[in-house]
Amino acid sequence: MTRNIVVEEFKQAPLEDQKLEIVERKGIGHPDSICDAVLDSVSVELSKEYLRRFGVILHHNADKSLLVAGEVETRFGGGEVKQPMLLIFGDRATVELEGTQVPVKEIAINAAKKWIKENLRFVDPDEHIRYQVELKPGSAALTDIFKRGGQILSANDTSAAVGYAPMTPTEQLVLKTERFLNSKKFKKEFPMVGEDVKVMGFRKNHDITLTVGAAFVDRFVEGEEDYFKRKEEILEQLRSFVGENGNFKRVELKLNTLDMKGRGVDGVYLTVLGTSADGADSGQVGRGNRPNGVIPLNRHVGSEAAAGKNPVSHVGKIYNILTHKIANEIHSKVPDLREVYVWLVSQIGKPIDQPAIAAARVITKQGVKLDSVRDEIRKIVDNELERIGEFCEDLAKGKYPVC
Repeated sequence: MTRNIVVEEFKQAPLEDQKLEIVERKGIGHPDSICDAVLDSVSVELSKEYLRRFGVILHHNADKSLLVAGEVETRFGGGEVKQPMLLIFGDRATVELEGTQVPVKEIAINAAKKWIKENLRFVDPDEHIRYQVELKPGSAALTDIFKRGGQILSANDTSAAVGYAPMTPTEQLVLKTERFLNSKKFKKEFPMVGEDVKVMGFRKNHDITLTVGAAFVDRFVEGEEDYFKRKEEILEQLRSFVGENGNFKRVELKLNTLDMKGRGVDGVYLTVLGTSADGADSGQVGRGNRPNGVIPLNRHVGSEAAAGKNPVSHVGKIYNILTHKIANEIHSKVPDLREVYVWLVSQIGKPIDQPAIAAARVITKQGVKLDSVRDEIRKIVDNELERIGEFCEDLAKGKYPVC
C-alpha cells in the first residue's frame, strides 16, 4: 500500500521564539470540559457494551451535548441549590441489532454519573443534575459502514485534523498550573477551590502573565475577609509553583480579577458545588481544550471536537488525537527538529488508514537540511497509519484523553 505522504519544511520561527503567545486551559470542572469528558465516557461505555454483546463496536457518535446551568443561592458558610443542572446528550447511537436491544439511555446516564462521582467532589449526580438523552438511531448510509466489516473501517466523513509537537514552555506551564490547582494535594490544603479552574496565559517575549479563574466553594468561606485571606494564600502557592516550573524573566499572576471588596457575596467568585455550571455558565462539547489539553491560539487547529465520537470510523476523533501522537513521535525520534505539525485529511468511504493526504511540516534546527530527515519522517507517519487499528482499540478503551 502506498500512502500519500508529504513532508516539507515549514518556513517560520518556532512559536517559542516568537514575540507573542496566548494559551488557555479549561479545567476539569469547567462546564465545557465536563461536557467533553462525560460524552467521551459515554462513547467508551457504549463501545464496551457493543463489544460485549456483538463482538464489534457499532455506529454511535455521542458528540453533541449541552450542560444547562442550574440555579443556586451562594452564601458565606454554605448556600443551596435551587434548580439542578440539566445535561443533554445528543446525536446518534445504535439501539438495536438483529432483535437485540441496547439500553443506550441507561448506559449514557450511568457513564455520566460515574464520571461526576469520580471528578466533581461536591456534585451529587442524582440530586444536582437532571438528564435528557437524545441519542437517536443513525442514518442508513453511516450505519452501513459498520456492516461492511473488515479490520479497518471506512471514514464516515470528509474531514481534516492537525496536531503538533512539542508543547512550548508557555503551553506546558498553563497546563501544569491548572493540574496543580486541581491536584489532590492542593485540594487537601485548600478544599475551598472548586474543580472549575481556568488559566489564561499570555507571553510577551520572556515575560508571562497568568490569569486564573478559580471557583470557590462557599461552604468553606466564612465571610468576605476570609475569602480574600484565602485568595492571597493561594496566590502565594501559585507564585511558588510557577517559580519552580517556569523559566520566564518576569511572571505576573492574577486570580479572580472580577472580585471587589466591600460588596459581600456579590463581589467574590463563589459557587455552591465548585463549578460555575451550578448557577452561572452552561457548557457544550467542542468549546474546550484540544486533545493535548490546551487551547493554543497561535497554533493551527481543526474544527472537529474529538469528544464522544466513535473510535473506529469517525476521523473527527481518530485523526484529531492521532495527529498529535504522530507529531510527538516524529519530534521524539528525529533529533534535528525544532517543531512539527501533522495534518491528516480523510475522504468519506475510504479506509481510515489511507487518508487522502498525510502531511508533515517541520522546522529544522539551524544548519539541518530537510532532505537528511525526510525519509525518516515519512516512515514514522507511514508506520503510525499502518498501526491505526491498535490505536483505535486504545481509543475505544479511553486510553487517550480528549480534553
